[in-house]
Amino acid sequence: MEAAMGLMRRMPPRHSETALSALLSLLPQHSSDLLSQVDLPLQVLCDVDNGKEFILCEYNRDADSYRSPWSNKYHPPLEDGPYPSSELRKLEIEANDIFAIYRDQYYEGGISSVYMWEDDNEGFVACFLIKKDGSKTGHGRRGCLEEGAWDAIHVIEVGPEEEGTTRYCLTSTVMLSLTTDDESSGTFSLSGSLRRQMNMNLSVADGHLCNMGKMIEEMEGKLRNSLDQVYFGKTREMVCTLRPPAEVAQMRLPDS
Repeated sequence: MEAAMGLMRRMPPRHSETALSALLSLLPQHSSDLLSQVDLPLQVLCDVDNGKEFILCEYNRDADSYRSPWSNKYHPPLEDGPYPSSELRKLEIEANDIFAIYRDQYYEGGISSVYMWEDDNEGFVACFLIKKDGSKTGHGRRGCLEEGAWDAIHVIEVGPEEEGTTRYCLTSTVMLSLTTDDESSGTFSLSGSLRRQMNMNLSVADGHLCNMGKMIEEMEGKLRNSLDQVYFGKTREMVCTLRPPAEVAQMRLPDS
């Protein structure tokens, strides 16, 4: 199992679904662990009741049906699927409206969904999802990539309130893949993923949504910086080393 998880961490997001399917065939006894611990690129479905798209994931799935955050119905219809309590559903509706504004300001488009459910510790869990298609035909307003996708998954465990404070445990995963096709540089592909965690004890005076929003905003900033340094920075360093600009290459030539 440890080797399988190590392999999946090193697998490009575009190939993760194929790799997971192969691992499930090889390790059927670990299927539940693999399905719960491996994050795949997010998929999208349209809620036919209101014409809005929502994101599919393990957290809104029951059997082969997925619950829409907009209508609170399963697609395809499911008779006995789990639903959040009425109080948590109100918070879920508010979170979807607020997170849509956040997504539009930071991502200039894309699709977002928020799901909430009760846990066994008198608290609840919230999952915030963003999918941005940055390709020429995608949701992006600046689509200049041949192919491009950003998938963000933020899962926050909210503990019970104690003396006016609550413990928040955030686990965030970002999957990035992009492909360019330019006459000057040719075809170039880059993909990868990062996962980070953050734990904080915060006052509930401002409300759960405010606290969770601040944590997600801070975490996404850190993840973007890490991606820039790890993937783009290292790639730029390797390219410049292997194929230096003409003036640098000329300086390295020995004097004749």
